[in-house]
Amino acid sequence: MPRRVAPDSYSAAGGDAERQDLHQLSSAICNGEDLGPFVRKAFASGRPESLLQSLRHYARSKESEIEEVCKAHYQDFIRAVDDLRSLLSDVDSLKSALSDSNTALQSAAGPLLSFLDAYLEARAVARNLSAALAAARLCVRVLELLARANDHLASDDLYLALRSIDAVERDFLDAAPHPTLRRMLLRLIPAVRSHAERKIAKEFSDWMVQIRVASRHLGQVAIGRASAARQREEELRIRQRQAEEQSRLSLRDANSSSIYSLEEDDDSDDLTAAIAAARGGGGSGAAVDAILGFDLTPLYRAYHIHQTLGLQDRFKQYYFENRKLQLTSDFQVSSMTPFLESHQTFFAQIAGFFIVEDRILRTGGGLISRSDVDALWETAIAKMVSVLEDQFSRMQTANHLLLIKDYVSLLGVTLRRYGYTVDPLLDVLAKHRDKYHDLLLSDCRRQVSEALAADKFEQMLMKKEYEYSMNVLSFQIQTSDITPAFPYVAPFSSTVPDLCRIVRSFIEDSVSFMSHGGQLDFYPIVKKYLDRLLGEVVDGAILRLVEAGGLGVSQAMQVAANMPVMERACDFFFRHAAQLSGIPLRIAERGRREFPLKKSRDAAEELLLRLLEAKLDDFMILTDTVSWMADDPPPNGNEYANEVIIYLETLVSTAQQILPIPVLRRVLCGVLAQVSEKIVGLFLSDSVKRFNANAVTGIDADLRLFESFADNQSHLFGDTEDLGANELKMPLLEARQLVNLLMSNHPENFLNPVIREKSYNKLDYKKVATISEKFRDSSDRLFSTFGTRGSKQNPKKKSLDALIKRLKDVS
Repeated sequence: MPRRVAPDSYSAAGGDAERQDLHQLSSAICNGEDLGPFVRKAFASGRPESLLQSLRHYARSKESEIEEVCKAHYQDFIRAVDDLRSLLSDVDSLKSALSDSNTALQSAAGPLLSFLDAYLEARAVARNLSAALAAARLCVRVLELLARANDHLASDDLYLALRSIDAVERDFLDAAPHPTLRRMLLRLIPAVRSHAERKIAKEFSDWMVQIRVASRHLGQVAIGRASAARQREEELRIRQRQAEEQSRLSLRDANSSSIYSLEEDDDSDDLTAAIAAARGGGGSGAAVDAILGFDLTPLYRAYHIHQTLGLQDRFKQYYFENRKLQLTSDFQVSSMTPFLESHQTFFAQIAGFFIVEDRILRTGGGLISRSDVDALWETAIAKMVSVLEDQFSRMQTANHLLLIKDYVSLLGVTLRRYGYTVDPLLDVLAKHRDKYHDLLLSDCRRQVSEALAADKFEQMLMKKEYEYSMNVLSFQIQTSDITPAFPYVAPFSSTVPDLCRIVRSFIEDSVSFMSHGGQLDFYPIVKKYLDRLLGEVVDGAILRLVEAGGLGVSQAMQVAANMPVMERACDFFFRHAAQLSGIPLRIAERGRREFPLKKSRDAAEELLLRLLEAKLDDFMILTDTVSWMADDPPPNGNEYANEVIIYLETLVSTAQQILPIPVLRRVLCGVLAQVSEKIVGLFLSDSVKRFNANAVTGIDADLRLFESFADNQSHLFGDTEDLGANELKMPLLEARQLVNLLMSNHPENFLNPVIREKSYNKLDYKKVATISEKFRDSSDRLFSTFGTRGSKQNPKKKSLDALIKRLKDVS
């Protein structure tokens, strides 16, 4: 019996796969899907037979379905065939009718078709001609634009040339009718733009060179206009001060309205003024050419061209960098030229630069921004501050520093009008204020020393009225408003007007430095430095002159006579400083202080008094001839007194022509006080061992001479003669009280406080005691308690003895 073989599991699996593929294939055919993937899969697996077998199997399965459908619809098919056969005859008749119609149509439409062909051919020709004409017109428009661009380039009208090129590129480049024309346009358009860029770059470079020269002259004109405006303001202030003074003095007259006048403001800008000045012939040839050639059109043209080229941002940066480099080169200060000579050009160049930048900022259409201008200004002001700091530190002349300060302040005024901040420049000027005044004081110290050294200290002679006006009226040191007759001998020497001119120049220079520097109320500062000038320089110089000891009596008298005049001049100095500082005079007068030259005035009077005292000492040598134990008193006083009186009368006659009354009064009082002191000193002198009543009577006669002299001079002093006489007699009071005490019958009354305060208040206890002990009677060796024995004691002698005893007890 044959062995049963088990079914192959692989074959079973293969059969299941074939059935699954057949099912998928059937589904795809039923759904109308693409059979390509099945075909590729079959060929990829190397079994196309299985696919064919599946297809045949599917076809057999469908054939059976078709048969079933045909069987189901057999009757319907038969009826359809019968209907078709019945229609066949109708179709044949219709066919013959259509053939006849076609034959008739062909015979009728033949000519029309020939005409249609001719029309279509003509239409094609017309279409080609229209295209050719359109291309020709396009070429004509392109060539017209190119010719126009060429003309604009020839006439240097770059903007219109670029507009033409842009129109060609925008409207015709893509629509070029021929490739050759397109290639030409692609080559020419960049070439024209490049040419325009090079051309405008050259014009901009030329403008940069021209604007540098024009800026310098523009800056000079602008600063000059600021200086003129400042001058007009100062003139207006002077008129206002005059009006204020007239108002204070109630001296307004019919012409007072002429003090105030309306100033027409010049509203034109600096550039317009510069061009007007240049056209009016107010400058050199180079300046005129530069100003008249000043034009921002090339710059704006360059900016506009770059905007047209789409390169405005690049041009803005290029412009800013070039202007910055130009500004940096303007900062260079030549070491070969003194800064005093080049500072105006230096600052005018910078001023013109920023005036131009302000104009460009306002009218340039965004070429430069405010931040860029501020950055340039910060750089510029930092450099100017550095240059000023360096140059000021080197300067040793006040006038040089003032000249530069004035120009810098004008620069500040000019640029402040354009909105630039100039405070750092003003801070530099304020920082060097002390140095400037120290230099100015040094110059004044030298000038004062030279003026004093050149003066012979003689009364100044003025032959003409202008000399009087120049030396007296201009400093308000006159004592009367009446003009004197000429020639006029002034009570002062040439030192006074010289010193006044020096001080006035100092005030004006100080005010000039302090004004326009950003500080409004600078009078206290000017006054401080004026006090230093008067107190340290002038007073110190006169004091050194007086203390040097080289002056005689007449010279010392003239120096003393100069001081009251200088006191009036000092009042003028402070008023002048207040007026120049722009403050009301009443405020300046409210803060008036004591005479600044008080030390030198006192020293001059002391010197004159010492010289006169020395002269008196020479006359007092004649006191050696005084007889202290004379038997009879001298009938007309002692000889020395007569000599002193003669000298004093001569002195007064001379001094009253030179010295002011108060000074003369102080000098005479000092001289008479010296006389009184000398007389008292005679009684105290060791050379006078004793004296008697006759000698006292002689000294009394001498005192009466001096008191008579004082009475004779009383008309020069005081409101009344009695007051003047009493004032001059006061210095003789000590000697008079001493003589009165010695001549008194009751000298012990000196011990009575009431009587002493009333009649002997100038006497000193010790002096009285010493002198009383020397008082001898002619009948006795010693006028004391030890008188003549056996006789009645003299009451006066007894009183004097009591006085001497009491004074010894007090001692």
